[in-house]
Amino acid sequence: MAKAKTSLTAVERRAEELDTIAAVLPMERRDELAELLTDHDVETLRHLVNQGMGDNTLRALTSDLAYLEAWGLAATKKSLPWPAPEALLLKFVAHHLWDPEKRASAPDHGMPADVDESLRSQGFLKSVGPHAPATVRRRLANWSTLTKWRGLDGAFASPALKSAIRLAIRAAPRQRLRKSAKAVTGDVLARLLATCATDSLRDRRDRAILMVAFASGGRRRSEIAGLRREQLTVEPPIPVEGGSPLPSLAIHLGRTKTTSGDEDDVVYLTGRPVVALNAWMAAAKIDSGSVFRAIGRWGTVSRRPIDPQSVNAILKQRAELAGLEPGEFSAHGLRSGYLTEAANRGIPLPEAMEQSRHRSVQQASSYYDSATRREGQASRLLG
Repeated sequence: MAKAKTSLTAVERRAEELDTIAAVLPMERRDELAELLTDHDVETLRHLVNQGMGDNTLRALTSDLAYLEAWGLAATKKSLPWPAPEALLLKFVAHHLWDPEKRASAPDHGMPADVDESLRSQGFLKSVGPHAPATVRRRLANWSTLTKWRGLDGAFASPALKSAIRLAIRAAPRQRLRKSAKAVTGDVLARLLATCATDSLRDRRDRAILMVAFASGGRRRSEIAGLRREQLTVEPPIPVEGGSPLPSLAIHLGRTKTTSGDEDDVVYLTGRPVVALNAWMAAAKIDSGSVFRAIGRWGTVSRRPIDPQSVNAILKQRAELAGLEPGEFSAHGLRSGYLTEAANRGIPLPEAMEQSRHRSVQQASSYYDSATRREGQASRLLG
């Protein structure tokens, strides 16, 4: 008689269910998610997948839901109640928007030490200090969205909550920081690429990621992680006077953050980035599907794409290998670095924007590194 299959625990069952939507999850932490999220949470995520919600939006929702559940467990010792009472929403604001000066004289102000320690030990908290107001508002907005998807009403529009956020921001002004403290300009990129000098799979992949992300206009990490072979088309080589023609590729981005309707953004790669990308795809035997994939301990190339956060982790790892301070760089530095490098080389901003696909001149010009402007001719007209 066949042995009966051992029944799965609730956590194991949720882990298996999460596997079915793993392609759109924000983290490679399936087991941690299975422990944090409730059955209702997983069912809500599955429903959103079936409703055709965009992958990036769903990743953000899942990431914020995991944080909220982790915070709720640390702060109340229970999973989040749905809908959340107003008092819990006010507690969330108080724990995340606080005045550092007041904290110095009143240790109970802000997030309690045990809650902070719990979130930090799980990797949910890394920086020190209050959260950015935009982050708090986004998490509350996603909390509200998930509540509505469950067919419930919440207190997210209550005057008390709006007033608490407004007063907290006013009491603890926070300087808006760049997403990457330093831009990954051409000289920095050269140092990063020097750490990818071998023909190992990992070096080939990381070299291609860095070169493609930079040369294609500073692509967002989600666009790099989600890049598929079907988005690439071979273009005629670019003639070079007195030299060999340069290989060329087009990347069809489809609908992006700055497009509308059925508009299809296209950017181009020429020369060394094309060579690096082709070398990686040939070594990893990638002729369809995701271009950039995880590599296992024994050199096995996964069929799944890397997570967007992995692009950030790769850049920081390469920065450390290059003798740079990893905390000063992030994947977004490739975007600001591309435009800064374009400015350094005298490329007109409109031409650089054609590759970066920025729509706003004001936004694009804001990425120009302040050091470049400080040292540039525009600041030395009377020098």
